Amino acid sequence: MEVSTNQIFNFNAGPAMLPAPVMQIAQEEFLNYRNSGMSVMEMSHRGGYFQEILDRSLINIRKLLNIPDSYEVIFCSGGATAQFTSIPMNLLDENETAAYSLTGVWSNKAYQEAKRFYPNVVSIFDGKLSNFSEIPELTDLSIPKNSKYAYITSNNTIYGTRYSRFPKLSIPLIADMTSDILSRELDVSSFGVIFAGAQKNIGPSGLSICIIRKDLLHERKSAIPVILDWRVTAKAGSLYNTPPTYSIYMAGLVFEWLLEMGGLSSIEKINEKKASLVYNALDESEFYRTFVPQANRSIMNVVFHLKDSNLDSKFVEESEKYGLIGLKGYRDVGGMRASIYNAMPLEGVERLVSFLKDFEKRWA
Repeated sequence: MEVSTNQIFNFNAGPAMLPAPVMQIAQEEFLNYRNSGMSVMEMSHRGGYFQEILDRSLINIRKLLNIPDSYEVIFCSGGATAQFTSIPMNLLDENETAAYSLTGVWSNKAYQEAKRFYPNVVSIFDGKLSNFSEIPELTDLSIPKNSKYAYITSNNTIYGTRYSRFPKLSIPLIADMTSDILSRELDVSSFGVIFAGAQKNIGPSGLSICIIRKDLLHERKSAIPVILDWRVTAKAGSLYNTPPTYSIYMAGLVFEWLLEMGGLSSIEKINEKKASLVYNALDESEFYRTFVPQANRSIMNVVFHLKDSNLDSKFVEESEKYGLIGLKGYRDVGGMRASIYNAMPLEGVERLVSFLKDFEKRWA
């Protein structure tokens, strides 16, 4: 059944949908930001207009996450992948080790990048044995005693899993929260470092945000590239070099939107409702299959397969006519994936559920 609509719902894993009210403001301010006569995209990062944007963005993300004063917040270029190198370089010296929990593709990439420069880092869990459907219960006993930090990816976009509870450890916990930051409440003080690329729940791609416990910004024994040095970026107020200014502006608008929505407690309830609608539709069907244990299910990325994989291309083709874009699964996993980040409205999820039922009715 083809749906005639001007509204396209983007279920891609990223770049993802942005809230409609945010896009509307950005459109209105694009050519002339608040009577400055300039677009944010063309104004100096050293000027007063952008400094105000930056300051307000930092204040609002601190409000949203209730970030303690003992933590520094910095905006960085290069997306989350740049932090795969920054983390060990800022936290390890030669011959030191850290513990990595490999629950998916991105944690494995972070581990391999760290190992290039610090060969003593170790893997403490390898989800490959369970096709990355499991999430470990990490404790101090599972981590080598000489580890300087433990590293996790909080939500796995490719395999549709997440840490529903975060480990409590005696060493700094480093978390890549690229695909679920700002989607749920959390205790920042449980982490040494939280970092995230912007392109899923924050704003346009190219920006990453790092929340770093200040005692980890210590003097290093060996030099590292200046662009990767957190201390340099923090000391310069995220303005050591030209940052991704427009992405920061858009992120700031998203932070304001979330605050107007009622903050993370409110958006978490909305996200849980959206995810429940999709999972319930899948669980009630024999036509679709999910493989992630219920306790490990992501509420951001719902991964599923059709019972007959020969229908995959037909499913994708018809879903696009239905106004649903980006449901094809990751190339190494196959199947389908619905990414339902903060900006995905309930209407989009309801249309997805309607399509799931309609497609099954016609092809089962």
